[in-house]
Amino acid sequence: MEKINEKGIVCVTGGTGYVTSWLIMRLLQSGYYVNTTINNNMDEERASFLKKLPNASQKLKIFTTNHEDHASYNPAIEGCNGVIIGHSVDFEDKYDDEERKIQRSIDGILGILKACLDSKTIKRVIYTSSDGTIGFIEGGPNVVDESFWSDIDFIKKMNPLGAFYCISKTLIEKEALNFAHKNGLDLVCVNHAWVFGPFVTPQCPIIVLHNMAMILGNWTNIEYDSGVIALVHVDDVARTHIFLLESTKVKGSCLKVTKAFKCPCPCSKKLLDVGFKYKYSLEDMYDGAIASCKQIGLL
Repeated sequence: MEKINEKGIVCVTGGTGYVTSWLIMRLLQSGYYVNTTINNNMDEERASFLKKLPNASQKLKIFTTNHEDHASYNPAIEGCNGVIIGHSVDFEDKYDDEERKIQRSIDGILGILKACLDSKTIKRVIYTSSDGTIGFIEGGPNVVDESFWSDIDFIKKMNPLGAFYCISKTLIEKEALNFAHKNGLDLVCVNHAWVFGPFVTPQCPIIVLHNMAMILGNWTNIEYDSGVIALVHVDDVARTHIFLLESTKVKGSCLKVTKAFKCPCPCSKKLLDVGFKYKYSLEDMYDGAIASCKQIGLL
């Protein structure tokens, strides 16, 4: 398969997150050099676990950035072939000061995209989005793909777990795609399902805690919505990002890719059609999560 990135340098923003930290580990294992960023208001000690990943001492650099100054991303992006935007939105955040929080997130994403435009080496940008941007449509079909958009008013009406997260991700993704289209930037958005499985972060990610609630004994403190939840293994999410970084089969500056594990709601057809293959089962997700929880003493 023809490559657009031959084991060069990839910038992963927000590297201390659940998905991004696992992705960094996989990129390093795959032979890439990785630059990652942390916010200037974050204690550098919180990112120290990344330095312990295999090959990190030789191939990982950590940069401190200011989301209000897109030029602060230039050192991390300089010389990179690709950028993966692992933009974090608090899953349990509320509607307090909603407009300001969302605009701040949008400005942060657009700032990173502007820094990508400043670079002369970036061939592709991947934005880690969510299936929350496509799955909330009142009276919509049972199966949705990347051509759908969630209805903000319907999300507010339903008020599901992670409502603010879904609203934020939807508005952020729209703005990012519009910016990429206007400026000729090759942007791919990964609309992954509910991520589950093992982790390399020092603490158990909140989304794993939700799925492990009955095992960990904290299920009475967690609100659940009825219905089917689409799950995807964290390593399949990481593998998808690397696959899309490398594959020239995926074309277009405004492309969304939807991926999920055995669920009647999100459809993975576009991703599967270009050759990606899922590797993990639901049992693998729980086995990995349990092993990681034991490793940090949670079980």
